[in-house]
Amino acid sequence: MYEYLTGLITAVKPTYIVIDVHGVGYQVHCPNPYHYQVDKQHPVTVYIYQAVSDSDISLYGLADEAEKKLFLQLLAVSGIGPKSALAILASPDHQGLVNAIANNDISYLTKFPGIGKKTAGQIVLDLQGKVQQLSLTDQVQPSSDKQELDPALSDALSALKALGYQERVVNKVKKQLQQTPGKTTDEYLREGLHLLN
Repeated sequence: MYEYLTGLITAVKPTYIVIDVHGVGYQVHCPNPYHYQVDKQHPVTVYIYQAVSDSDISLYGLADEAEKKLFLQLLAVSGIGPKSALAILASPDHQGLVNAIANNDISYLTKFPGIGKKTAGQIVLDLQGKVQQLSLTDQVQPSSDKQELDPALSDALSALKALGYQERVVNKVKKQLQQTPGKTTDEYLREGLHLLN
């Protein structure tokens, strides 16, 4: 089992990053890959969860130990798999998630893709009283690269679809995002998640 990987980010895609550790490129699925930027000079540390099934071995990357702990707690909930946990953590408002669990706010939790009332209730049942102690901080700096509107917005919309949001819902958000041109993919994705949640 891996605890973390430290290496150079060589690719950023809508659902994953590639981190080069001493010449080996690891594909790591992340809640928001656009938190990272391709940088072949400065190594970063990504906290890792390895999921093994009959047909697949996947790596999931989290920004810090607190986010990894929350990810593992979500995985312990019946009906939540790694992809659902990533979709939940893709929202930049982790404290809002913790508060929703603490306050039994089912409607907040059902806004995440693939989370119905039953699963939301299970999240509250299993995690209430356990997540309040978490100190959630976003230690990964967003990309500061200036990108043209179309590629950045297109990547952000692809990431929203990859997280499980339906195309018609993403298209509604697209119109709103187009009103604020010149943002990075990370900024578009954050704003899109905010609008959806």
